[in-house]
Amino acid sequence: MTVTAHGPLPATPYDVTVVGAGVVGSAVARELARHPELRVALVEAQDDVGQGTSKANTAILHTGFDAVPGSLEARLVREGARLLAAYAAESGIPVEPVGALLVAWDEEQHAALPGLLEKAERNHYRDARLVGPAELYAREPDLGPGALGALHVPGESIICPWTTTLAYATQAVRAGADLHLNCRVERASRQDGAHVLRTTRGTLRTRLLVNAAGLHADTLDRALGHDDFTVTPRRGQLLVFDKLARSLVRHILLPVPTALGKGVLVAPTVYGTVLLGPTAEDLDDKRDTGSTAEGLALLREKGGRVLPALLDEEVTAVYAGLRAATEQDDYRITAHPEEGYVTVGGIRSTGLTASLAIASYVTDLLPGLGPTRELEPVRMPNLGEAFPRPYQRPELIAADPEYGTLVCHCERVSRGEIRDALAATIPPAGLDGLRRRTRARAGRCQGFYCGAAVRALFEETRRASAVGEPFEEARP
Repeated sequence: MTVTAHGPLPATPYDVTVVGAGVVGSAVARELARHPELRVALVEAQDDVGQGTSKANTAILHTGFDAVPGSLEARLVREGARLLAAYAAESGIPVEPVGALLVAWDEEQHAALPGLLEKAERNHYRDARLVGPAELYAREPDLGPGALGALHVPGESIICPWTTTLAYATQAVRAGADLHLNCRVERASRQDGAHVLRTTRGTLRTRLLVNAAGLHADTLDRALGHDDFTVTPRRGQLLVFDKLARSLVRHILLPVPTALGKGVLVAPTVYGTVLLGPTAEDLDDKRDTGSTAEGLALLREKGGRVLPALLDEEVTAVYAGLRAATEQDDYRITAHPEEGYVTVGGIRSTGLTASLAIASYVTDLLPGLGPTRELEPVRMPNLGEAFPRPYQRPELIAADPEYGTLVCHCERVSRGEIRDALAATIPPAGLDGLRRRTRARAGRCQGFYCGAAVRALFEETRRASAVGEPFEEARP
């Protein structure tokens, strides 16, 4: 089991290679690692796992109540929600079952609610119900005026997407998979019964191939002689409001959906902040994750209607992500058994929820994987505000005072947490990766006060690693 970010790739062919270490690719690699006879590689173009669509989503664990009934997405989201809820509890990934309210603001939207309730029931979700204005405002006192009613979906939850992807990849690596970072696939072909991937770090050969390349899945698909779909990057811009805004919202507040997606929502996060977004903008550039004045103005306009007091709160972060939209309103998972190749395309915002079910579905499409085993569980650091953080655990601090020494005061991140992240199975390659693992520099000041101290710890660890000093992985 190795994690490499530089140097040549192994000359020995792999049994299975997964291209793309987002939440879906990492989940597939984890599932493949359950087969002890396989030599598995997870290949990622960037310097960390979860660097693409997976790091910039709305962090919702969906029920699948509004999926297209009978679609593959509906099935896998339904199965995946159950699997991920159990996995999160086992692995320490924070999840809060806050529920959702699909709010109708005009007569047309209000008239659509019974149809959405019927759709939920066709998707085997039977806990949803219609609520009138009185109950709606009792549940959400700060909701803007004029709402006519809502569909209450109590099973919708919020989750930490960063920890989920990292947990999958960590478990895969510990079980024997090789993770190759900074390894962009530039050309792909099939020679002598094997796939040959020409990457920025050399050539990799593999008997079986899983294409989980996200926004670039269509490009890799065409390189291998298929033209089944085209990915259109759909940009979603989001605003993050300070923790002082958290008391304004109790549920995930959803609009009545449109053809472009679920629309602009207001949602709490497991980190104690509030999200507003996303926009839905179809682009040509698969790298355009910039925010725009027009997009942010639209978000404020929509947010002001839903939760007027939110606009008086401080914005602590602005970000944008790209979703992999295709011509078809469903996942594009296609097997080519004669080639030992599976494409996992068109995985949009529900991919986080469906990830474990997608992984199981994909591995069932691959031939000759051999026997399986249970993997050793992982226990991830808790980043959620609804559960005790290290600085709140006296017994942990008594055993190791580093957990009581705060470095980032906005997010209450201790020196011990930063140390553990830097010594983990998959350590961060930079300060952004460290932020996703610990929340350091993610708070109100955005690193203004703690940035120098966090950077010093990071650089100290890199220097120690360069001269070969040991770093023992700690697991609080």
